[in-house]
Amino acid sequence: MKKAIVVYYSYSGNTRKTAEFLKDKITRKFQTDMLELKPSDESKFFLKQCVRAFRKVQADLNQDLILDLKEYDLIALGTPVWAFGMAPAMRGYIDKVKGLAGKKIILFATYGSGVGKDKCLREMAEIVKAKGAEEVRSFLVQQYDVKNANIFEQKANGLV
Repeated sequence: MKKAIVVYYSYSGNTRKTAEFLKDKITRKFQTDMLELKPSDESKFFLKQCVRAFRKVQADLNQDLILDLKEYDLIALGTPVWAFGMAPAMRGYIDKVKGLAGKKIILFATYGSGVGKDKCLREMAEIVKAKGAEEVRSFLVQQYDVKNANIFEQKANGLV
């Protein structure tokens, strides 16, 4: 059976919920693993986190991580949108990850106001394409829609 992995960072739980929805959808066709990123240098203050995101700081991910994804056929990467970009935890992971060449990638992001959401996904796509990703698709979920399975199905339809 083909393998997939959903790698995500979630501060408030919105991106986690979206990752779980996506995993359920992917599991219909793939054996699917989940990996939640947990930075060791994360501030408890959201504003400080946003400043780090704006400055494109990479979080320190002191945990056992799967950094070589060559065994996976489908890779999903998810982050909240903070200060026009991805969370520092996802930035740190995407920088270190290997094995994306020739892979199908799904990028997803959750957002509140929507400011910077497209820029966030565009930057993520540029990075994974530079690492050789063959096909990159993406979707966005506003925080108010996270618990709505129907909206999620519409956004994720055709991605898997």
